[in-house]
Amino acid sequence: MGTFINWARNQSITPAEIRTPASAAEVAQAVRDAAKTGRRVRMVGSGHSFTDAALTDGIMLRPTALTGVLAEGDGWVKVAAGTPIHVINRELDRRGRAIANLGDITAQTISGALLTGTHGTGRTEGGFAEQVIELEMVLADGTITTVREGDLFDAARVSIGALGIVTAVTIRTVPAFLLRCHRAPMRLSTVLEHLDELTAGNDHLDFYWLPHTDTCLVKRYNRDPGPARPPSAFHRWFENEFLENTLFGAACALGARIPRAIPTINGISGRLLGTSEYVDASYKVFATVRRVRFLEMEYGIPREHLGTALRELRDLIDRSGWRISFPIEIRVTPPSTAWLSAAYGRPTAYIACHVYQPTPNPEYFAAAEEIMTRYQGRPHWGKLHTRDAAYLASVYPRFGDFRALRDRLDPERRFTNAYLDRVLGTA
Repeated sequence: MGTFINWARNQSITPAEIRTPASAAEVAQAVRDAAKTGRRVRMVGSGHSFTDAALTDGIMLRPTALTGVLAEGDGWVKVAAGTPIHVINRELDRRGRAIANLGDITAQTISGALLTGTHGTGRTEGGFAEQVIELEMVLADGTITTVREGDLFDAARVSIGALGIVTAVTIRTVPAFLLRCHRAPMRLSTVLEHLDELTAGNDHLDFYWLPHTDTCLVKRYNRDPGPARPPSAFHRWFENEFLENTLFGAACALGARIPRAIPTINGISGRLLGTSEYVDASYKVFATVRRVRFLEMEYGIPREHLGTALRELRDLIDRSGWRISFPIEIRVTPPSTAWLSAAYGRPTAYIACHVYQPTPNPEYFAAAEEIMTRYQGRPHWGKLHTRDAAYLASVYPRFGDFRALRDRLDPERRFTNAYLDRVLGTA
């Protein structure tokens, strides 16, 4: 017996039993054992979800032995569900292959990232759900099935583990490619004025706005024919480790002790931002080093409402009196076909609000959430939110179909937990 604690240290549980299966057959046995004893069963990932989506008081499966490349072919690779994304990236790079779009956290397991709707950013390339071509799953009756098309495929790709336990994922791959990363500070007012141009003119766009300032850090990633021009070791350390982690962490700690200083600290941070450009392997450009712990809420809203929602969020912070040290991150993706993807059926913009982990601010998240829900916002399943099944049914066109499929596949709710009871309902 042991206690599971997530990366942000805001979720923990001591389940009745922890197992580390090394095969789909062992996962299936755990599901059958749970049924015999009347317990629930869930598989966790690497703990990068901020919600209690993965927790269980029954049998918890840790995927640390369920890793590695299982098979490969022309344009695809099959990996075990517990394989960390950074391992997949290295394995693909050795083979001269890559994933067309990635999120910025590579410590996640492939199944954890997929099932919670991890999306990255891309003009034409969607998130993980759009990069997957096949799933291997263990269903509630203990059978192992392979899914590659139809309703179950579209439901299971982003399913929060409600339909079964994913044991392997087959990913579409592309020839390895280079990305040119251009980083530069821009005024928020300028970004808002040129949002359409920025999103349409770049393969991948990611920008961060520093609250209490008019400063954004804008990252534009575009394919480049080469040759590679990676940053020097010193430059990589200075930007990724020193500025974005060591110095930023110290600034957050100072702001936690002296909240009134946060606007000044953010202003100084904005002035330290510089312009840089380099060309490197795509997976290295997508990845971000995150060592300062935080709490996060993220919503996907229709792309056409991004500018208005950002202005409302800026005005909210200005009049609230809150002191927000962490940047707000914005990304975009094309529509998704996965039923519970935040991008299902619509071009989507993602707005992510963060707070320093030692200084949670639920009032800030609640007020920002109110803005997002006025624009039919859909929460990221792995990030903090307060929405329930009644609201979610109003913003997901296939929500009722998902629940009906769940009723058929898991009538006894072998895979449920408190989080799923809230977001999917108990009926």
